[in-house]
Amino acid sequence: MKLIRAGEAGRERPGVLLADGIGVDASEFGQDWDEAFFGGGGMDRLAEWTRREGVRAPRLPAGARLGPPICRPSKIICIGLNFVDHARETGAEIPKEPVIFFKSTTALSGPDDDVWIPRGGAKVDWEVELAIVIGRRAKYVAAERALEHVAGLCLHNDYSERSFQLERGGQWVKGKSCDTFAPLGPFVATLDELGDFRKLGMWLKVNGAVKQRSSTANMIFDVPALVSYLSQFMTLLPGDVISTGTPAGVGLGFQPPQFLKAGDVVELGIDGLGSSRQRIVAEP
Repeated sequence: MKLIRAGEAGRERPGVLLADGIGVDASEFGQDWDEAFFGGGGMDRLAEWTRREGVRAPRLPAGARLGPPICRPSKIICIGLNFVDHARETGAEIPKEPVIFFKSTTALSGPDDDVWIPRGGAKVDWEVELAIVIGRRAKYVAAERALEHVAGLCLHNDYSERSFQLERGGQWVKGKSCDTFAPLGPFVATLDELGDFRKLGMWLKVNGAVKQRSSTANMIFDVPALVSYLSQFMTLLPGDVISTGTPAGVGLGFQPPQFLKAGDVVELGIDGLGSSRQRIVAEP
């Protein structure tokens, strides 16, 4: 099953992608894709509703804007330096345990929405990442049971303003949390849609030039390990997002560094999870 949300920003309606790739409005299901939905058995009920009503549900119009495929979660947890090649390009040591930071939920945006260069920002960077959506409350979960708490996976671009992140003191959060810095989607796919999600190709281009190309097979800490690890330190709530880190090829890693400017176009994708496209603009 593939979950989407479509419509004007802030007024998105829940939807699903049918097997033929057609998007349908699931408003008649009666619930948006939020914490109550994921935590209340909503995925099973939605699967049944889709089998029964999907072919009769209103089709989304061609060109409809896709919003983030879930409602604003309680938290977006990010993992840093989770690919050996990325750690090396930044000059960091290979982590012995996952590096954790947070991204503000107000950074969430649609997969093809514009990304704003924040006021005072000059070093906006890209990061293609696999994101996990939690489906069941998780606390002190063993790795072998971790996937029972996963609703699905999706594509995420973990944008960063490197000057805020690295030159202004404190933690990384303020360089990661600017408005529009978390375009998510186009959809959340359940694990059964993906085959072996441990070996998904991932890529990112800037103005048509390939900058990142890797696979989820190269992650240091995989999906079950991350869910289990995080659940030892905090309660993961249904609908929470875990962004699992990026491979080499970020702008910061080039010599000299390459950062985004207004007018640039970033395209990215992960096998089985679709693609997204963001235009870089000055903040309105």
